[in-house]
Amino acid sequence: MTEPETGGPEHAAPAGTAPAGEIVNVGREQVHVVEEGPADGSPVLLSSGLGGAWFDWRPVADLLRDRARVIAFDRPGLGLSPAAHAAPTLRRDADVLAGLAERAGRPVTVVAHSMAAFHAEALARLRPELVHGLVLVDPSYERDPHARVRYAAAVTPAATALGALLGATRLARCVGPAGRRIVLKRTSRREEPVPPAVVRSVYGRGTVLGTVLAEDLAYREMAVDLARLRERRPFPPVPLVVITALGDVEDPGKAREWAADHARLAAISPHGSQVELPDSLHMVQLDRPDAVADAVATVLGHPAGRNGVREGTA
Repeated sequence: MTEPETGGPEHAAPAGTAPAGEIVNVGREQVHVVEEGPADGSPVLLSSGLGGAWFDWRPVADLLRDRARVIAFDRPGLGLSPAAHAAPTLRRDADVLAGLAERAGRPVTVVAHSMAAFHAEALARLRPELVHGLVLVDPSYERDPHARVRYAAAVTPAATALGALLGATRLARCVGPAGRRIVLKRTSRREEPVPPAVVRSVYGRGTVLGTVLAEDLAYREMAVDLARLRERRPFPPVPLVVITALGDVEDPGKAREWAADHARLAAISPHGSQVELPDSLHMVQLDRPDAVADAVATVLGHPAGRNGVREGTA
């Protein structure tokens, strides 16, 4: 296992490289954070989807770091973050985002991919004072989620133990990087944005493999918890951009359904909009980093922004 380097934010890392990161305490968890750009820039917090790592955002960070304070991180147990103390839940991961937003010292623009959109929306509803706006990148969406039996927390220790076993037997070094290659081949037309050694240092960790399984088990319960949260807490009037990837949806009917689901998601904010990308697969941050950067610019330049939160919560 390769341990992350520690140190302050990297302001001038060459394009395509992996700048140094640090481990920070966020509540009861510790997470690996990579920060770039001017310290006084508008903070942009990048949150990966299921099993993702901070380097998924390298192409986006390269486009944003000259004009924003770009903060990429790994959820507990993923990337180069230490193993989690608590099982993945909607509230835990919203709290991690809240801690990182508080650390930034001002309201953040959260850019969340896939399942991480659940956490970003929960943060906006629970802690609107911390959110300038959201960019949801091909976000997960469940029309009518159900979880008759809640078992994720109970089986997370088994997932963690399996990951530890894979790490101890060194099988993780083979299984993890190979699994990443298979997934990336299906979800992006691009190559990895960092050298192979960096990818191996992450996906060769047994902790990461166990955490990926735990997050997958928690997915349905997170969707249910978000649906319940929507009934209790309003979405603040902040700018919201939903990016819809359609390049991997071959059936025209399913493509229309996916786009319609995302249109409904964009409509939760009076300042919501949707961008459809027919040429991008699910890993939009790799296939179309320009579209993500443009969406961030839209949110940062929106006249609602922080003022919308103040007016909506006064």
